[in-house]
Amino acid sequence: MSTRQRLRRAGTERGAISVFLAVLVPGLLLIIGLAVDGGAKVAATQRANAVADEAARAGGQALDVAAALAGQVQVDPAAAVAAAQDYLGRTGVQGTVTVVDGDTLQVTTTITEPTTFLGLVGISALTVEGSGTADLITDQTGGAGP
Repeated sequence: MSTRQRLRRAGTERGAISVFLAVLVPGLLLIIGLAVDGGAKVAATQRANAVADEAARAGGQALDVAAALAGQVQVDPAAAVAAAQDYLGRTGVQGTVTVVDGDTLQVTTTITEPTTFLGLVGISALTVEGSGTADLITDQTGGAGP
């Protein structure tokens, strides 16, 4: 094979790596985006659940002072809702607080997390929800502990 034939043969494959990279790079960016932004979504979900649990716990500690003075340990549902909403306000997380069946405080939170890589394909934010509950102590008579 002459030098001219070798150069002609090498020239036919010229630019092949550019096409390969043009096809490969967007796919790799999408996979990296899913990994990074998927991890951020999992972390945001964990935070939403943790804040909801803590807000429910804060509400569950809102004792009815008048009943406590009379020797009964019970939670005031209105004060529980206010305490949970106050906790949500201090953490800067949006959420709703409701009392279910008069003895369960239910907190639902919503967090919107901006994306890093998925913005390239039009997904600019991911919204996650979390929930937490606390059982409200009602109608317990105080007395000597165990």
